[in-house]
Amino acid sequence: MDKRIDADAVAATIEDGATILLASSGGGLAEADHVYAAIERRFLKTGHPRDLTVVHALGIGDGKEKGLNRFAHEGMVRRVVGGHWSWSPRMQALAGAELIEAFVLPAGCIALRNREVGAGRPGLITHVGLGTFADPRLAGGAANERARRSEQPLVELIEIGGEEKLRYLPFRADLAIVRGSIGDPAGNVSFVHEAAELDMLAAASAAHATGGRVVAQVGELTERHALLARQVALPGILVDHVVHCPDQQQSYIGRFDPAMSGEVHRPDDEPPLDEQPVFGPRLIIARRAAQETRAGASVNFGYGIPGAIPGVLRQQGLMRTLWVTVEQGIHNGDLYDDFMFGAARYPEAIVSSTRQFDFYSGGGIDVGFLGMGELDRDGNVNVSRLGSRIVGPGGFVDISQNAKEVVFCGTFDAKGTRYRHEPGRLVLEAPGEVRKLVDQVREITFSGHYGRVRGQKVLYVTERAVFRLAPDGIELIEVAPGIDPKADVIEQMGFVPQVANELRTMPSALFD
Repeated sequence: MDKRIDADAVAATIEDGATILLASSGGGLAEADHVYAAIERRFLKTGHPRDLTVVHALGIGDGKEKGLNRFAHEGMVRRVVGGHWSWSPRMQALAGAELIEAFVLPAGCIALRNREVGAGRPGLITHVGLGTFADPRLAGGAANERARRSEQPLVELIEIGGEEKLRYLPFRADLAIVRGSIGDPAGNVSFVHEAAELDMLAAASAAHATGGRVVAQVGELTERHALLARQVALPGILVDHVVHCPDQQQSYIGRFDPAMSGEVHRPDDEPPLDEQPVFGPRLIIARRAAQETRAGASVNFGYGIPGAIPGVLRQQGLMRTLWVTVEQGIHNGDLYDDFMFGAARYPEAIVSSTRQFDFYSGGGIDVGFLGMGELDRDGNVNVSRLGSRIVGPGGFVDISQNAKEVVFCGTFDAKGTRYRHEPGRLVLEAPGEVRKLVDQVREITFSGHYGRVRGQKVLYVTERAVFRLAPDGIELIEVAPGIDPKADVIEQMGFVPQVANELRTMPSALFD
């Protein structure tokens, strides 16, 4: 059976009200934008398909027109369930205007729920999300008023063996859109040249198991039986249509780099990436956070300020002593930051994000370095809703609730902060207008209470001070040299922290 089809023909078959699963990530990783664009063209021309439900685990798009932005038209979508929204400001705007039902869930829970649905199981049952915005006692993932009024909940609280768990409910998918490097007319698909495998198999399995269809966009078409069995990651039995896109890009960086797909080793004469971060609060925080690493540890570096930590560790010659992973399924290598977060050059392994999230859920991370938007008196952290914008956590919840130790990294405040740097000192000239250490966070992405229950070691590192999660609150344990603990720290917070009996000074070398 020949499963080749044109992208516009695929778009023409999508019915109003359909549920579509997207498996992609920021930076254009595994992004089937050729198919997405065909669906968008049809809607702009005919007004159909409309009232779609779109589900995606990781952030998708270029922040302008690609990826999830293709679906961000009034009337085109009715509901979006996403793990990360930042790469689609147009979809964020629709959610903010209450024109769609906006739901946010931990990325790992979305990907693993797809896998469970594909296996015919009763949804995903896990501890991940307890005490956070995903917990139905708080918001159940509902991110705007229209979602809160919905009569179709996504999560329920259950008890198993005397322990509380969350059940992410199963669903029916009408279509899954995935991408591969090479495909054949029978629908066999290889990911061999992809920079990440993500949750493509899980999404395809979920659609197939619930009576939906699977469309695979591929950059190269080959004859049947030309692919070796070990090259096939998505067997043809799961694929209904194959769309050939000969100008397919491996990522937003370019058409193809074998170093990103792990198909070549680093040449002996090519040194590891050695970025030199600009001196400032981000570098100070990264330097202090880097002190929490230890040789042989399994670590994760999240998006944002933690992305500067590998550069610090490389300068110190310590990166080679660690095992580094990110939720997109990458192990080791030179990790990209910013809009290409989730990919690497010369990775040692690329696995599916579902396998990676299983590894995380099983306690595979020793130390997780994650961003921090807001911190409150109970030790809760918010990164998923900043101001009025829906951001989403990506893999933040899955990582922060399972790592043995968590180091949150964020600036003390924002907007207008001015420092004067002196050798080995940090002098505050003007505090920021926006407090980030507040009485109560806008949304709980990390639960301080759950961290205490699990016995996690938790630090909160800023350029001005360092705090720890104490048994009954937050404790100030370090202050930068040149900073007044009372005037520059405590009086600039929305709550009064505990203060360590032996309040230490942050190492002066951090400020050189």
